[in-house]
This record gives sequence, structure tokens and C-alpha cells, in this order.
Amino acid sequence: MSPHFPQPSTVGNVPVLVETSRAIPLVHISVAIRHGAAGDPPGNEGLTRLTTRLMRRTAAGMPLTELEKHLDRLGAALGADTSYSNISLQAAVLTRSCEPCIQILTDALGKPGLSDQEFGRLKRETFAEITDGQDNDRGLASRALRRSLFANHAYGRSVGGTLSSIKSLQADQARTLYQALVHRDDLLIGISGDIEESDALRFAERLVASVPATPRIKTETREPVEITGRKLVFVNKPNRTQTQIYVGLQGSHPKDEDHLDLHVGNTVFGGMFSSRLMQQVRVKRGWSYGAYSSLPLDRHRQAFTIWTFPKSEDAAACLKLELQMLDEWVNQGISAKELKSAKNMLTRSYAFLVDTASKRLGLCLDEIMYDLPRGYYASYPKRIAEVRLEDVNAGLRRRLNPSNLVVAVVGTNERVLSELQNLMPDAEVEIVPFDAENL
Repeated sequence: MSPHFPQPSTVGNVPVLVETSRAIPLVHISVAIRHGAAGDPPGNEGLTRLTTRLMRRTAAGMPLTELEKHLDRLGAALGADTSYSNISLQAAVLTRSCEPCIQILTDALGKPGLSDQEFGRLKRETFAEITDGQDNDRGLASRALRRSLFANHAYGRSVGGTLSSIKSLQADQARTLYQALVHRDDLLIGISGDIEESDALRFAERLVASVPATPRIKTETREPVEITGRKLVFVNKPNRTQTQIYVGLQGSHPKDEDHLDLHVGNTVFGGMFSSRLMQQVRVKRGWSYGAYSSLPLDRHRQAFTIWTFPKSEDAAACLKLELQMLDEWVNQGISAKELKSAKNMLTRSYAFLVDTASKRLGLCLDEIMYDLPRGYYASYPKRIAEVRLEDVNAGLRRRLNPSNLVVAVVGTNERVLSELQNLMPDAEVEIVPFDAENL
């Protein structure tokens, strides 16, 4: 039996999706705005995230301690997320407390206090988060990769900001950004769970009414430009016995006609436990507990990445194998047997993507958020089944160019750098301290 996917309604020209489920007495509400951290100007990285969190924490100007107590009494959780492409406020609440929770969410969206005091508290917390992030080697490698792979593009800047950018931000900037961000034209609402559609639409009307209908300021993020040649970015961190290795190159776009072909191809290469990477790196050689590749979906062309985390003494050999496997995969493609295995895994695991109302609604929200064709996810199993071997292999050769890539490594300089340089003699090399400002 095919899963039911909600069809969008409109409230004041705002798309609203409702999915009713009586499984548990819980309601999920998501309010998204189709504008994200990609709009942060250089030097103001982190401003959109700070502003979004400030909205959540100053609903109707209520003190944060009072707000949290109120949410606890309602049996509700209220969150705020920021990505490159969008910001969102989400609530999960017991059915019996839905009405007052909607009021809090409405106040966070339409009447946040945006106080200097709470902004200052958020700045201090963000400082601590960035500093703590220096202990996360995987995060350091990922950020170093993005900074080089998306040089001079918004995707190369940090959503959370840097120490210097956060330090320079002022509460007035958050209030100005709020006025520019929050407009009906960019609004998207989803409500799922134990709720009648009529009640959900009534709540959506309140959310929409809280947001001004004045024309928004339009900003456009250009498409990333592919780098030329190979680059090795070494993040030097003392006393590392393990490395974190990311390999990245320009990936695909969800609107590419061959995006699904590459998705299947990536599943073969590094997207399941029986993938080539996992079998060769972990199972056969034991160099890294995990070996994965990823082809994410966003509003603009994202990166294709490979991630492993071998011991320092295995780093060069592991990277050499990955680059050889990458070349072989792109140039020689996958086999009919591998194609069948990947398609079986993807179609069977689809059930876990759509087994709750909130998951189905989330997929439908993504369709609108990323301007995907209607029914993109409802037709997913059928389209996977129709993927052809020759299209996968042609797509790999067309979209992925192993000659143009970035390798980002976190490790201890004297342990692994020279071996990596010998492995990539023609690569541009950059050595970055782990506590560098732009990481």
C-alpha cells in the first residue's frame, strides 16, 4: 500500500501542509522561511542563526526563564534551526496543549522581543560553542573542506559564524535582519499529528496573520563554481593519533535530470554497509571504523564528499586507496549486480522514510522548500526501480571530476603531512592551525 502524502493548501497565499495521525496524542508544527545563512554578508557569518535563535527565545518579549517554564507546563518543546537555505521554528506539543503552544509559536514568529540582554547571552553561548567545536576533529575537517571547495561562495562560510564575526555582531543587526527575513512571501507551514485539518488550518491562519505582508527584500545566491585542480588542506592539531579525512568535489543538483542516477551510484560507492568504500576500507583492511560517501540535496549545487577516520599511520594509505577507488568508480562505473543491490536497498528502506506523519510531511515541505517537482518523494520507489545502468555510469562521468577536488585532513603535522604531500605531489597545499579564526 502506497503511503499517503498531504497536498498543500494555501492560507493567504502561504503553502500549508497538514497530515493527520491518531497514533499518539502529539502534534508537530513547523514554520519555515525560505531564506537562510547563505544571505549572511562576509564578516557577518552567524547573524541569521543568532537572529533565528533570538526569535525563539524572546516570544512576545517574555523572559527566557518564564518561557521555558510555560513550555514545560504545556508538555511542549520549541526549537529553532538555521541552514544555508532556510530558517525554521518547530514545536512538538501534547494535543491538549496545542492552542497555547500555537500562541507561543505565533509570538516567536510575529512578536519576538529581540532584546539586547538575550542577544548578549546568545553571543556568549555561541562563543562557547565555537570554542568547543575546536575539540571536534570531524567538524574541523568538514569546515576546512567547505572553506576551500566553496571558496568565495556562501556555502564556504560557517552557518554558526566565527569568533570574530560573532564578536562584531550587534542586537540592532538582528532586529534589522528580522524585518528583512520574516515576510509572508517566504513562509511555509506544516502541521502533523493528532489534529483535525480544520483546526490545523485555523492555527495556520493565526501564524500567517502574525507576519507582515509587505514586500520582502529579494536576495539571490549564485551557483557554486567548480574548483580547478587538486588541493590539500591540512588542519594541524597537536597530539592526534587518529586523522579525519574528507575528500570533496562538486556534486549534483536535485533538478539535474541525472541526480537520481548519481544517488544510486553513490549508494554503491559509499551509501550502505555493503558499499565499496565500507568493504575495502573497514572490512578488508580495518583502517577506519566507517567509510562513507554523501551526495546531499540543497537549493544549490552541493558537494559530493567521502569521509574516513583512520589512525595516523594509516592515513596516507587510506587516502591513496580512496582516490584510486574514486577514479575507478567515476571512469569505469558500477556493475549490474551492484545496481540491483543498491536499488533493492533503497526501495526497501523507503518505508523508514515515510512511516510517520511527521516524516511524510517533512518530505513534502522539502519539495516546496527546494522547488522540486510535485510528488518527488511519492514517486521515489518507482523512479529508483526505473534507473538504468548506462544512465548511472554516464552520470558519474558527466558530473564528477576527480581531477578537481579538495582533501581536508585533521592530524598532527609531523606524523602524516609529508606522506600526504608525497601522495598528492601536484596538489596545492595549505596548512591551517586547528584554532585558526576562519575555522
